[in-house]
Amino acid sequence: MVILKRIGVIGLWLLLIFSTAVVTAAFKQRFEDGPNRVFSGGPLISGELYRGAEPDWGFVNEVPTLELQLLNPAQSRRIWVASVQGKMYVWSGYMNSFVGQLWKSWPAQAELDDRVVVRIDGIRYERRLVRIKTGPVLDELMAVVSQKYPSRASGADVESGNVWVFEVAPRATADTAVGDQA
Repeated sequence: MVILKRIGVIGLWLLLIFSTAVVTAAFKQRFEDGPNRVFSGGPLISGELYRGAEPDWGFVNEVPTLELQLLNPAQSRRIWVASVQGKMYVWSGYMNSFVGQLWKSWPAQAELDDRVVVRIDGIRYERRLVRIKTGPVLDELMAVVSQKYPSRASGADVESGNVWVFEVAPRATADTAVGDQA
């Protein structure tokens, strides 16, 4: 009995040490330039700021993830991305589930302030997120998503609100001042 009690105490201490390390790493990452593979990060600071004409975003279908930073709050995350008809899209699943509502706050925050910065291959793009709830592009987009990622979402999932889809669209010219990023 004494041995089991000691094993239990040691197990609890190990769990406490592991939990503290994870919470500390997550907290520290919030102040870094962008997210890492696991934790959200701070504002996207490094990388050239793109100022050219609107690109054909088809190349993002070859990019595994992009870094997306909301301006309010200034927090970044890695996110899946796809392109259809030269436009770029990001999405968030499980929005109607308890876990999704608890874990996925960025989509609702993006609806309040749609300004974002995305970083792809070290280049930053100032954009805005426009939520897409219906339309013919959804089935084509979800087909691309299903080919690229382990996702089986459909246009019906988007229309039901379980999946939120955003077009990553250009910002109006007045919103693109570099000072907006801070």
